Amino acid sequence: MLYLVRHGRTDANARGLLLGRLDPPLSDEGRAQAAALAARIPRDARVVCSPLRRTRETAAAFELPVAVDDRWIELDYGELDGLPLTAVGDEVWKAWRADPAYAPPGGESLVALGRRVRAACDELADESARRDVVVVSHVSPIKAALAWALRTDDSVAWRIFVEVASIARVAVTPWGATVQSLNERVS
Repeated sequence: MLYLVRHGRTDANARGLLLGRLDPPLSDEGRAQAAALAARIPRDARVVCSPLRRTRETAAAFELPVAVDDRWIELDYGELDGLPLTAVGDEVWKAWRADPAYAPPGGESLVALGRRVRAACDELADESARRDVVVVSHVSPIKAALAWALRTDDSVAWRIFVEVASIARVAVTPWGATVQSLNERVS
């Protein structure tokens, strides 16, 4: 089973900011969420995480060895990183939603994100068919991993909601991947 875990809450998440490559720590609530997530993770799982602090802190709560994989880092929002969602203009939202190849100034497109996450998923597929693999990541890479499992294009990201401190489960078999659950909440 492939477990896709979104990190616990940060103060930036609570304030409704676009949080891409900025690297804030978990909030007190986020640390409590990470501890609750740990209780839902198989004790013999392999754990992989993004290099950003919020995912490393979440993964550390599992008390298992953790491998960092840069491909699981959050989408690069470029000049939009750290802005409130409401500060992003309608023109930008329209362009972004209309074209998965669109990248905000200085940022990364959903297509580029999808390429790197699909490669990471392909690499983990055989192992996660044999044993539990837990990936602690961010909203956009988890959406891209779900698109990989569903064999759909990157634009599906706009139609998936991934809650903070939640788990999605993807069963991987020789016949392909199947999304088993989404947004399993711990708090």
